[in-house]
Amino acid sequence: MITLSLSAMASDPLIVPEAASGLSETKAVRYQHAMAVTANPYASEAAKTILQQGGSAVDAAITAQLVLGLVEPQSSGIGGGAFMLHWDSKTKQLSSWNGRETAPVNTEERHFLTKSGKPMSFYDAVIGGYAVGVPGVVAMLEAAHKAHGKLPWSALFAPAITLAEQGFMLSPRLHTLLSNSPRIAVNPAIRDCFFVNGKPKPVGTVLKNPAYASTLKQLAEGGAEAFYHGGLAKQLVAAVTNDPNRPGKLQLSDLANYRAQQQPAICAAFLQYQVCGAPPPSSGGTTVLAILGMIENATKGGKDILPLHSFIEASRIAFADRNRYIADPDFVEVPTQGLVDPGYLKQRADLISDKQRLQDVTAGNPPGAPPREGSESPELPSTSHFSIVDSDGNVVSMTTSIETAFGSRVMVGGFLLNNQLTDFSFAPKDETGELIANRIESGKRPRSSMSPTIVLKDGQPILAIGSPGGARIIDYVALSLYRILAMDMPIDEAISAGHVVAMGPYLELEAGRFTPEQIKVLEDLGHAPRQGEQTSGLHVIRLLPDGLEGAADPRREGEVAGF
Repeated sequence: MITLSLSAMASDPLIVPEAASGLSETKAVRYQHAMAVTANPYASEAAKTILQQGGSAVDAAITAQLVLGLVEPQSSGIGGGAFMLHWDSKTKQLSSWNGRETAPVNTEERHFLTKSGKPMSFYDAVIGGYAVGVPGVVAMLEAAHKAHGKLPWSALFAPAITLAEQGFMLSPRLHTLLSNSPRIAVNPAIRDCFFVNGKPKPVGTVLKNPAYASTLKQLAEGGAEAFYHGGLAKQLVAAVTNDPNRPGKLQLSDLANYRAQQQPAICAAFLQYQVCGAPPPSSGGTTVLAILGMIENATKGGKDILPLHSFIEASRIAFADRNRYIADPDFVEVPTQGLVDPGYLKQRADLISDKQRLQDVTAGNPPGAPPREGSESPELPSTSHFSIVDSDGNVVSMTTSIETAFGSRVMVGGFLLNNQLTDFSFAPKDETGELIANRIESGKRPRSSMSPTIVLKDGQPILAIGSPGGARIIDYVALSLYRILAMDMPIDEAISAGHVVAMGPYLELEAGRFTPEQIKVLEDLGHAPRQGEQTSGLHVIRLLPDGLEGAADPRREGEVAGF
């Protein structure tokens, strides 16, 4: 298989993730009727306002996304894509909504190769219109609103429009990202909005974004039609194709032809629960479920395996399958059910030893699997997640992203455009000439690690959770679920506890969160853990018989709001 340069591999530790911004205190918060947990207080309060007005969970999700695109622009927005799980309390149906970006129609498989046939360096590929995929958030949210909305579409835009016009305070985290992310101010619109005299504006500066307010007013009145057709669509295409850094191939027809997808969620049993996630092209659902299934099997039969060790090994094995098989199922055959098949997961769990670390981890052969080569893709952790429950018991778990911090650095209409095309494998073929599943193709959606999750027990939702973090999302979510469901940890403690990232040969523990004794046990088993800061944004709601309990990750600026 072709080996990508270090700068083009998301799982490589040398790629700096979205910068850490400290650790705050986390406490679980309870409300009786409705709740929103998002990455920013402005967004949580705006979603709460919609819920108080009788809005549905989807209504509140739309408002939360619009506000996050203003106050947390480095992570998500209407210029990006998303996956959303939705529980309908009346029909008792769980559905998955796919708003993942697509590659422009003129995209070729050599898109990210140099003239010599080598993969581009990551930031050469990222910066500019060349990395921009067709945004899917607006189409997905409008489709979900038509199915599950209660308040008028236009009413959901008011909080974000007001904030954009009147201003919001620049947060410490946004300032940190502006200061530490590479090559941010390459776009005049970004410089004008966030910088003064070449430096990021200070924390607490009141920022206004009249261009974004204008865009939102167009969308409030014209719906998704205003985004994918007409004047705003022309603005997007012009910004991408005329970008001075590296122009892209987006056309008006690409926007006009975009469609969001509604699909069944992928679910599997874990203990007495059904854990459900987003199906491919997200790799989050199948990989989280595979990790949990293997851990359950590995700890049966009297095996004395340390939970931390079994989690690491299960993650490594699940990622091997993920890297080989997951891609856009509209373009390649994906053994989605086979990857979470109970018999297959038992077989894979049997590889886990309580004596030593597996030396070589390779992809297995799940039921229905076609011959396939694996691939790396430089997926970086600049994303956002929110969980929402409305007063009728409808549930939303939504993960949303523009890929790396500040996306492609292309800003138009007051919002940033994604660089999600770099989530494809840069190399279309392996060293033997075999095609890679997650290669870039015209109209294709790139593989994602977004892992919005809803857990059911006895046919009813009991938990909504998810996180940002690039490929690390999968381990963030899987380990948090294990702690909550298997170890019975309180939700705030579970998401605050130290993270473990195990992808391929690489193992990273969250710095300062594990004892020397724990590290020595892992080393004695053959592991070689490194330590590093983690930037998860786990936002969780537990549905209880007498109300709701929520918690926000202390590693970001999240807040629980409700009534």
